[in-house]
Amino acid sequence: MEQLAQQLINGLSLGSIYALIALGYTMVYGIIQLINFAHGEIYMVGAYVGYACMTFLGLGFFESLLIAMVACSVLGVVIERVAYKPLRNSTRIAALITAIGVSLLIQYTMMALVGADVRTYPALPDYLSASFNIGGVIISAQSILIIGTSVLLMVALQFIVHRTRLGKAMRAVSMDADAARLMGVNVDTTISFTFMLGSALAGAAGVLVGVYYNSINPLMGVLPGLKAFVAAVFGGIGIIPGALIGGFFIGTAETLVSGYLSSLFKDAVVFAILILVLIFRPAGLLGKNVREKV
Repeated sequence: MEQLAQQLINGLSLGSIYALIALGYTMVYGIIQLINFAHGEIYMVGAYVGYACMTFLGLGFFESLLIAMVACSVLGVVIERVAYKPLRNSTRIAALITAIGVSLLIQYTMMALVGADVRTYPALPDYLSASFNIGGVIISAQSILIIGTSVLLMVALQFIVHRTRLGKAMRAVSMDADAARLMGVNVDTTISFTFMLGSALAGAAGVLVGVYYNSINPLMGVLPGLKAFVAAVFGGIGIIPGALIGGFFIGTAETLVSGYLSSLFKDAVVFAILILVLIFRPAGLLGKNVREKV
């Protein structure tokens, strides 16, 4: 029982990171029906910005987290304006190929800038490195920090989407962009704002994962990006609560498989879940099947 509780705590920590990345996928898809496969690389850039702030500027965790979010939000807007906006009326396959190209461009640009070596994240202060033994279950301050930061960011996102003017514009554009434009909504600004929000969350996830695993590298965004995409599909891509549920589910499933079977199977189980979801419920857990008129 203690081992199960321990794995669930670890799963919540990892799942909260997947949820932050999945939110970017699901928001962008909900607005312009684009799978932004460069999103994992934005998360990688966030990890490196946080690393640079802590290592070279001597900043603390929270300051580095904020700067990484700002840097990634700017990067997300630039990518949207340069790579995706000219293809907005093109076929989906053209946008998808472009997203893969942008992903590779960011990866190899980062390799050229910092090298392909693995970097070790700076140690956190003692008060953020402590551990608590509660009934035989070890809960680290890092896990509390990661889960708490993720939940706070998710609550802030929900507030923005449901209580602010730009959030209402996002929901309007996701329902019908043409009707929203006729009602005076600036669709281009709204799409850029969506990329900005999703990229900021990905940047935060990059810093959290650096703290969690204590190492980063230029290719670190590939697999977590795919797993976050699986989480978004599992919950119902385009639906924000679905991304949260999917992230926590995938993270928990991965840690349970690692703890009770073998870490060799954790990735296979995640993608097996994707296959099962696509077979039995293609719209995801919270999604609805929508018929398209021909």
